[in-house]
Amino acid sequence: MVYMPEHFTENDVAAMHDVIRTSPLGTIVTLGDDGLEANHIPFVLDPTHGDYGRLLGHVARRNDLWRYHRPEIDALVIFQVADAYISPNWYASKQETGEAVPTWNYSVVHVYGRLIAHDDPKWVRGQAGMLTKIHEATQPHPWKMADAPQEYTAQRLTEIVGIEIPISRLIGKTKASQNRTESDRRGVADALTASGNQQMAELVARFIPDETS
Repeated sequence: MVYMPEHFTENDVAAMHDVIRTSPLGTIVTLGDDGLEANHIPFVLDPTHGDYGRLLGHVARRNDLWRYHRPEIDALVIFQVADAYISPNWYASKQETGEAVPTWNYSVVHVYGRLIAHDDPKWVRGQAGMLTKIHEATQPHPWKMADAPQEYTAQRLTEIVGIEIPISRLIGKTKASQNRTESDRRGVADALTASGNQQMAELVARFIPDETS
């Protein structure tokens, strides 16, 4: 289990799904005969399956992940969307009392579920097609699987195996200076923006009251 102070807990399933979509490269941790193993795999999120959705991915056929994981034990997949070192100098309160120490902000989602392997060309083609369509959408001229020679594509698909993880549990943690005063949070957001870490700056800003409301 991850250490989870109440003020850093993320309970919104939609927000956790957004983390997975924004940073789809997951670190999947499984238990096999040789102990814990970690792999890094881009996933497609299917939010329509069950209460929490499911993850769809694929691995190289030579990767032992799909063969030797223990199917009766949940896999853990970790997604991280942003992180940043936080200097005490950014806090307004530090200027007043000096009572501040460095810390690290981050936003992560932990996904749990049993891993299912799909050694089926039709399933694998569908998953690879979905993954390609999602990430080619940002390109000026999106590449399609049909752009490659049919025989070449068919051969490459035999070299991968699909994996599916129906999500049984989601744990979200967003550490974005929520435990600091409003003035401290504003200082952190401004410093992060100035340093170019806009992603974490926007996360911190989520917890700053809107002065216009």
